[in-house]
Amino acid sequence: MLRHNVPVRPGLDKIAEDHGFDFHIIDDEVYWDESRAYRFTLRQIEEQIEKPTAELHQMCLDIVGRAVKDEHIMEQLAIPPLYWDAIAQSWRDGDPSLYGRMDFVWCGNGPVKLLEYNADTPTSLYESAYFQWLWMTDAASAGIIPRDADQYNAIQDKLIARFGELYGSDPLYFCCCQESTEDRGTVLYLEDCARQAGLDTRFLYVEELGLGVGGVLTDLDDNVIRRAFKLYPLEWMMRDENGPLLCKRREQWLEPLWKSILSNKGLLPLLWRYFPDHPNLLPAWFDGESPAIPAGGSYVQKPLFSREGGNITIYDGMQNIIDSADGDYAEEPVIYQAFAPLPRFGDSYTLLGSWIVDDEAVGMGIREDNSLITKDTSRFVPHYIAG
Repeated sequence: MLRHNVPVRPGLDKIAEDHGFDFHIIDDEVYWDESRAYRFTLRQIEEQIEKPTAELHQMCLDIVGRAVKDEHIMEQLAIPPLYWDAIAQSWRDGDPSLYGRMDFVWCGNGPVKLLEYNADTPTSLYESAYFQWLWMTDAASAGIIPRDADQYNAIQDKLIARFGELYGSDPLYFCCCQESTEDRGTVLYLEDCARQAGLDTRFLYVEELGLGVGGVLTDLDDNVIRRAFKLYPLEWMMRDENGPLLCKRREQWLEPLWKSILSNKGLLPLLWRYFPDHPNLLPAWFDGESPAIPAGGSYVQKPLFSREGGNITIYDGMQNIIDSADGDYAEEPVIYQAFAPLPRFGDSYTLLGSWIVDDEAVGMGIREDNSLITKDTSRFVPHYIAG
């Protein structure tokens, strides 16, 4: 893995505008950063990223199968008992999943280590699937990178193929919250992929969902919603006023209810429990359990439902805080994970995001931040394959 500076394409703002990338600048700070790029060899991609991603995903599915049969695990995940039966039924029925993203730390020597699995509402999808591919073709044409360069990126093709498998007579609704430009851009992109697959799609904000006679969800024209993709966390849905309607399973949701097990940070100690010492895992344990690392080791505290780095705290072996992030999850139950520092390039720390679509490892996105905790505003940097 080599990081090097590259020239920014002339007229980048116009290029982003023409392609609907409305959030390439966030809060007047660069989010999409093409002043640098990461170079990988094909062997690195296939052996160090793609292969472990596929193996870890299968291990995660194994955890779901265990969890839906074990009330103690569901309690450790802090999932409300009201939803246990519906989650188990969702798993038994094989409710279809669309996508997810595993976040890795990798310093170029040794195996990647899983930091977490964003299995329910992962973002940075448009950047990973589309805009960095556009950058790669432009950069190769301009001679900025080798003209025969490739990219680990079959995300868009796989998304369209997966949506094609989900074809049905009912329209597929796409939902997100009103206040997030990034979420709206991600959902617009996914809706476009679904349309390319031949699906009839509709968009509506989560705040516009209606409640019809008999407890069905409706759109603004009182049409009953039977299938929907939501960029809205399952645990938030369970806490909402209409959350108990999930138990009736009248709608087919993407992501499905069983994904609530994988999108939970409690997945990490469960993976370590059932696959101890796996080369791609970091030791992890639930609050109240004996630490899975020797005394004096550095570790990370993560709330079960933390998103975008919220309320994550890194401690050294003397329990001094190395780094921390604010957030809305301070009152949530927590897990602990052995600390593995992200590689540092200059003043930036680098995180690898490995994408999964329809249970296959299909591509990668890279984020950088000036701190050890990757957040929603952390910069996205493109990559390419050469050699």
